[in-house]
Amino acid sequence: MLLKFIVCFIAGIGAGLGTGFAGMSAAAVISPMLITFLGMPAYEAVGIALASDVLASAVSAYTYGKNKNLDIKNGIVMMIFVLIFTLVGSFVASRVPNSTMGGFSTVMTFLLGVKFIVKPVMTTKEAMGNVSASKRIKQSVICGIVIGFICGFVGAGGGMMMLLILTSILGYELKTAVGTSVFIMAFTAFTGAMSHFAIGGAPDMVCLVFCVLSTLLWARIAAKFANKAKPETLNRAVGAVLCILGAVIIAVKYF
Repeated sequence: MLLKFIVCFIAGIGAGLGTGFAGMSAAAVISPMLITFLGMPAYEAVGIALASDVLASAVSAYTYGKNKNLDIKNGIVMMIFVLIFTLVGSFVASRVPNSTMGGFSTVMTFLLGVKFIVKPVMTTKEAMGNVSASKRIKQSVICGIVIGFICGFVGAGGGMMMLLILTSILGYELKTAVGTSVFIMAFTAFTGAMSHFAIGGAPDMVCLVFCVLSTLLWARIAAKFANKAKPETLNRAVGAVLCILGAVIIAVKYF
């Protein structure tokens, strides 16, 4: 019991900070921790990680929304297409032999962290407002299709893909990008968690409770800090968190 608590609490710290600061999926942190240190079956570990993601993403989205750092309208459009094309990507992947891209989300997490440190996102909300509503809707549809298909085909990386595309391609200001990302992730994680539990049965309830509470606590702390931070500080904080988490996950997985 003590080992479960320690592993789940530490996993929740990493997952919560990643979610609150950068809209990162908790599955990228919690799954390898539960599999490696508790010997949990991968399918069950992913289900617990997704369930932990639901409340953590929801409370983070609420915090960002309260501070007016959330694009709900375009986020809903993107979310719809992410959900649809995640299913399409999963179907295509099931028909293609040896189509896995192991380590994709892990490496991407680390490299994206380096990107935010070396080349911070300094877009302002005023600059975001210069894009017409119709163009933003079209961009959201296209990006939702791309993100959903990649996530379904690869099986991971949703939060990181959204953050990268929202900041680098759609030109979102960093706080709004993270807020919109966690808003979408709350719904995608809920869908994923329910399907995992429906197919695989009830998970280890002790691990589930510990992971959910720890992730929720640290996501709330990270989101509150992020919304008060200056853009330069937030970029460095997001970059540092992603680099550290990426390095830790690589170490857990491969060493």
